[in-house]
Amino acid sequence: MKQTILIIASFLLISCAPQTHKKFNLDFETYDSSLEFPKDWFEWGDYTLEADSVHVHSGEYASKITSKGNEDSFGCIAYNIPANYKGTSIKLEGYMKIKNVEEGFSGLMLRIDGNNEIMAFDNMEKQHIHGTKDWQKYSVTLPYPENAERIIVAGIMTGKGEAWFDDFIVTIDGQDIQTLKEKEILPDNAALDKEFDLDSKIEFPELTEEHISNLDLLGKVWGFLKYHHPEVGTGNYNWDYELFRILPRYLDAKNNNERDQVLLTWIQKYGEIETCSTCKEVMEDAVVKPDMAWFNEFDIQTALKNKLHEIYQNRFQGKHFYIGRAGAGNPKFLNENHYYSMSFDDGGFKLLSLYRYWNMIHYYFPHKNIADKNWNDVLKEFIPKFIHSKNKLGYELACMELISAINDTHATTIIGFNNVEKKKGTFYAPFKVQFIENQLVVTDYYNPELKDISKLDIGDVITHINGKPVAAILDSISPYYPASNDVAQRRDISKDLLRSRKENSTVTYISNTKESQHILPLYKKDDLNMKWYRWTDEPSYKLLDGNIGYVTLEYIKKEEIPIIKETFKNTKGIIIDIRNYPSTFVPYTLGSYFVSSPTSFVKIAKFNKDIPGEFTFTEPLKIRNGSEIYKGKLIILVNEVSQSQAEFTTMAFRAGNNTTVIGSTTAGADGSVSSIYLPGGLLTRISGNGMYYPDGTETQRIGIIPDIEITPTIDGIKNGKDELLEKAIEIIHKSE
Repeated sequence: MKQTILIIASFLLISCAPQTHKKFNLDFETYDSSLEFPKDWFEWGDYTLEADSVHVHSGEYASKITSKGNEDSFGCIAYNIPANYKGTSIKLEGYMKIKNVEEGFSGLMLRIDGNNEIMAFDNMEKQHIHGTKDWQKYSVTLPYPENAERIIVAGIMTGKGEAWFDDFIVTIDGQDIQTLKEKEILPDNAALDKEFDLDSKIEFPELTEEHISNLDLLGKVWGFLKYHHPEVGTGNYNWDYELFRILPRYLDAKNNNERDQVLLTWIQKYGEIETCSTCKEVMEDAVVKPDMAWFNEFDIQTALKNKLHEIYQNRFQGKHFYIGRAGAGNPKFLNENHYYSMSFDDGGFKLLSLYRYWNMIHYYFPHKNIADKNWNDVLKEFIPKFIHSKNKLGYELACMELISAINDTHATTIIGFNNVEKKKGTFYAPFKVQFIENQLVVTDYYNPELKDISKLDIGDVITHINGKPVAAILDSISPYYPASNDVAQRRDISKDLLRSRKENSTVTYISNTKESQHILPLYKKDDLNMKWYRWTDEPSYKLLDGNIGYVTLEYIKKEEIPIIKETFKNTKGIIIDIRNYPSTFVPYTLGSYFVSSPTSFVKIAKFNKDIPGEFTFTEPLKIRNGSEIYKGKLIILVNEVSQSQAEFTTMAFRAGNNTTVIGSTTAGADGSVSSIYLPGGLLTRISGNGMYYPDGTETQRIGIIPDIEITPTIDGIKNGKDELLEKAIEIIHKSE
């Protein structure tokens, strides 16, 4: 009897004991039957993702990724965790089982986002896990940044095959995140608004010219209020969702008077505007000034126009919910929801994406006034393109075309544009092509052993790809390649022209004046040695014949700079090759070797957070001379690959006493970069600061103009010549 009582008592203690509540469904056990998918997980890529109750490591469910035979894509099942924790190190552990994974890899993925950028990332790609393996435990460890905002854990597979994932555990400094105490953060009112998380609930009528014009006005009013109205600036409203609330009434307006009354009533909802005692006038010498010309471009009522002017005169000041300042003084876009799970049939979210981007550019891009298109006209042009985009690919293409309209080489369209990348394909030619003398030329082989089967020689000109003239292909795809100038755009396009979803392409080419056609075999990127020509294990410097120093910044190390100065101090000249992206920031440490006194080389236009749309100059930055000054000739080599930090470094070295820049126009995108997230998890960037010479000459789009223009020739490519380097050597010898 006593034993029975003890057993019952023990059972009651176990049954009544508090059960550990798991905040996050990391073991996949919570199953959403309506979606046939693990609850709260979301998918990236184009593979089949599902919950599996047969192949599990433990419990009732695991997650499964299955390729569809299109090995040029990928599949990823991901989970989003707010980074509301303190710590220094984060670890993801989990179990994975794979079957027949080929032409790719499978792994756990851990990504930390913050400050509108990816701060830490690992997906185990370098471990090359493939084939067939039973359940095994894997882990990924990353540093945990102090200002982290989002933790994304995932299982990922590329190539062909099947992969299962189960029993994920995330720990920060060794403590399970399921039980780890969260930081105390009081949410802004905007963050509490969840009404439209799954659906904007917007149904658009068939768009007429009047609808499009009215939506143009709404987008400009919405963005103006976002960055100027005090109630929005303090974070009291989720401004994305306020758009969804106003849209149905706005779309129902039958004439301009009703339209304007809807807007006026909407604005009055947010209360009276208090007089701003700290609001300043725009600086007369501002290099870029706010553009409110659109106030007068629509036939709007006087009362509405007066209300907009009132808000502008008493605009929000101080710490803004949606805009901040990054470390280099460039704009930092805050609290922009990525909407990873948005439906691409949802016109409301697609319109939101357009409004978000247009207004970010209108108020915080210093170069919109030198874009090819009048930015005030762009919003109206793209409204039907966004709303009518059919699927995620169509939406991605609409975003790419919009992003290209700012003419900025920094405006990348890689992260999140998965369907476009899939459409481009994962097969590549075994050689590099470039536009030389306005023709597509084979310039180098990644794998020389593939030359015989490829048939094309270095210096051959490709005229057609799969029967289409190269010039026609350029015309058709150039609207989707953001670039400051033609040379940068052709640089980027050339990387994709021979990229394909198929294992071969038919090319027509000219070799030694003879036209030929060949079915060119293509290869996976991992099968090509695309970086074989790099000499990373060697010093970044060497002594050329004739007592001339040569330095490439692509691999320069900080500790090499004193050695370079000592080694080359008695040379006739130094050639610094910046036809690359510098591996180390050297404008000051190496630049000081070439100036005899403090010398200005750049001034920067930075935005004013309290006056959206205003950019003003800083004082010019200077290179200060060091204890030793180089007495020989300095030659800088640049071309279209020279971008951003490379252009900034060239400007610094150009301040030297005896410097000549030779080559061709650079990429025309200098200055610190600001990141922009668009709905659907798309990431792009802009040049966030304006970069100018001390005399006010602009560099954006123009690039660095060489003192002596030299471009490669087809004959030079055929004969293996580096014509820029040869010219640099010639100049140094002539300067003796």
